[in-house]
Amino acid sequence: MSLAFALVLILAGIVLLAGGGELLVRGAASLARLARVTPAVIGLTIVAMGTSLPELVVSVVAGLRGQPDLALGNVVGSNIFNVGVIIGVAALVLPLVVHGNAVRLEWPFMFVASCVALLLARDGVVDRLEGGFFVIALVLFTLFVVRLARTQMRAEEALELEQEVVALALTGRLRGAVVDLGLIGIGMGLLVAGAQLLVEGAVSVAEHAGVSQRVIGLTIVAAGTSLPELATSLVAALRRHADIALANVIGSNIFNVLGILGVAALVRPLTVAPGLVQSDLWWMLGFSLVLYPMMLRGMRISRVEGGILLAGYAIYLARLL
Repeated sequence: MSLAFALVLILAGIVLLAGGGELLVRGAASLARLARVTPAVIGLTIVAMGTSLPELVVSVVAGLRGQPDLALGNVVGSNIFNVGVIIGVAALVLPLVVHGNAVRLEWPFMFVASCVALLLARDGVVDRLEGGFFVIALVLFTLFVVRLARTQMRAEEALELEQEVVALALTGRLRGAVVDLGLIGIGMGLLVAGAQLLVEGAVSVAEHAGVSQRVIGLTIVAAGTSLPELATSLVAALRRHADIALANVIGSNIFNVLGILGVAALVRPLTVAPGLVQSDLWWMLGFSLVLYPMMLRGMRISRVEGGILLAGYAIYLARLL
C-alpha cells in the first residue's frame, strides 16, 4: 500500500467516524426522548459520551486486530491532545469559565483515573479484570454525576439543555422508533467501517515512516478521533458557553480512560509498550496537573494559559517525534 493511499484511508476513516458518531448520537437521543427519558439524563450520558465514540471503536478494533499500541496510544494521546490542544485553542478563542464541580469533582476523578491507569499499566498489561474495574467505575461515576446534576441544575440551565437535546433529536416524535433505530444502526456501521480504515491506514503510515504504531496512535490516530471534541468545544466557546467546553474535555478524558480502555481490555487484554509507561502516561498526568492550578486561579483559564497549554503540546510532539 502506498503512503498516499494510506493517508486517504486515514482521512476517509476520520470522516466516517465523525458521521457515524453523529448519526448514532442523534438516533439514540431521539429514541431516549420517545422513551420519556429526561433531557438532563440524555445530555449527561448519550450526548456527553457521543464525542468519544470514535476513540472507543478505534481502540476496540485495534485491540481485536492485535495492535494494542494503537489502542492504548489512541487513549493516552487523545487525553493529552484534549488538554493541550482543545482547551488551549478554546481558551484562546474565549477565556474558559470554571464551574465549581469541575474543581471539586470532575478534575479529581479524572486525575485519580489517570493515576490508576498508570499503576495498572506498570506490569505491562491491562487485563480483563482491570478493564471490568474501569467500566464499573465509569458506570458508578456517571450515575452519581447525573443524580448530582439533576439536583443542582438551575432552571435556565435545564431549559437550555432541553432545547439542545430536542434540537439534536430533530423530529424524533414524528419519525418514530424505527427510523431512530435505523440511524443508530447506520451510525454503528459507519463507526466500525471508519475505525477499520483509520487503523489500516495508520499501520501502513507507521510502516512507511519507520515509526512505531505507538507514535502513530499517540499522534495521527489520537488527533483524528479527537476532532468531535475539538469541534464541540470550539462551538461552545464561540457561543460563549465556555464552561461547557471545559466540561466536555474533562468528561471525555474520564470516558477515555475508564470507558475506552476498560472496554478494549475486556474485549482483549492489552499489552502495554514500555514507552507508554515510561513517558506518555506521565505526560498525560503532567498535563492534568498543570491544568488544575489554571482552573483554580480566578476560576477561569485565560488566553495566556491556553497558549501555555498549546506550547506544552508542541514540546511533547517535538520530544515524541
